Amino acid sequence: MVLELNASDDRGIGIVRGQILSFASTRTIFKSGFKLIILDEADAMTNDAQNALRRIIEKFTENVRFCVICNYLSKIIPAVQSRCTRFRFGPLNADQILPRLEYVIEQENVSATEDGKKALLTLAQGDMRKVLNVLQSTSMAYKEVNEDNVYTCVGHPLKNDIANIVKWLLSDTFSATYNSILCW
Repeated sequence: MVLELNASDDRGIGIVRGQILSFASTRTIFKSGFKLIILDEADAMTNDAQNALRRIIEKFTENVRFCVICNYLSKIIPAVQSRCTRFRFGPLNADQILPRLEYVIEQENVSATEDGKKALLTLAQGDMRKVLNVLQSTSMAYKEVNEDNVYTCVGHPLKNDIANIVKWLLSDTFSATYNSILCW
């Protein structure tokens, strides 16, 4: 049996004392096996809710396993942290992200160029959520997801703009470069 909650939506002590306690305290039909409680974005839970969760974790260790997922470990109280095994996930590489990105582009009927996909992968630095968020923002703002539109959408300078600035810095004085940028 599995209970999955998004703690950013259900973040208060009422949910912990209600749904989580109720799920953890009921017996399963089969004697073997564990129940699993998955708390996504648990770093959004209030401190009171986390303290109540700590007590539930202590009380039901024999038949319940907890999966506490967070973005910011520092927002999880030490008492809960000490009762958990920590798994850190590094950034994904482009080969892992690209198939899912292409699937989403196809399913959502988004017009995206190869350089647009490459820009998404570059900006995201291995963060799948960021890839999808920037894809969504760019596709809503522009008809086509291409390199220029992706960079413009997130407020990142375009590659040719950076190249021009570097060229000016290397060939002109600082004052001339500064004036070139202002007049641009």
